[in-house]
Amino acid sequence: MSLPTTATHEGLPVGKLPAAFDWLQMLTGAGLVLFMWCHLILVSSVLVSPRVMNALAWFFEVTYMAQVGGPLIFLAFLLHFVLAARKIPFATGQQRLMLSNAKRLRHRDTWLWVVQAATAMGILVMGGIHMWVILTDLPISAEKSAARIQTGFWFVFYLFLLPMVELHVGIGFYRILVKWGFLDRKERFSVKRKENVLTALFICIGLLTLLRYYFLPLK
Repeated sequence: MSLPTTATHEGLPVGKLPAAFDWLQMLTGAGLVLFMWCHLILVSSVLVSPRVMNALAWFFEVTYMAQVGGPLIFLAFLLHFVLAARKIPFATGQQRLMLSNAKRLRHRDTWLWVVQAATAMGILVMGGIHMWVILTDLPISAEKSAARIQTGFWFVFYLFLLPMVELHVGIGFYRILVKWGFLDRKERFSVKRKENVLTALFICIGLLTLLRYYFLPLK
């Protein structure tokens, strides 16, 4: 009598696939959080001086980090969404059930997940547009960014995209710490409060950066 074998998919036991996907989702999410913080440093350097921003952009250009890193970030962005989409309700009935359960549970972390899922949809569309525009118009420069934002449409576009990204990134960072055991229950409130302050700070820096680009004199 032969022993039953475990079903496999692409070399992995089927039961282990969700765990592997969760690990990959966490790794891509953590990488994108780190990228967004570095991205904020790059774009907000215009607050110091357009020359500083251009110098940083030049460094990424000559080291081919923009040409190679940009497409890799875009692929990581798409992969992360595909992995996260396994748990996002797309059907109207599922969304109503999700909101109903969130209201019934009255649990803060549940509402954080709802906000993260909602912002993910906006970021998928608007973030994809942003990355396509940037990667098809290299090299990056303060003057080029200012010219785009001063058209008006892009200024409003980024006014919506900025808080969505920062909320999504901040909540994602917190949920990684919780889900993967970096925080115990007693530490959650304190860390979440600090993360809220950090998110608010990033949004303020982003708004100041947008205003700086909007009023930057063009040659």
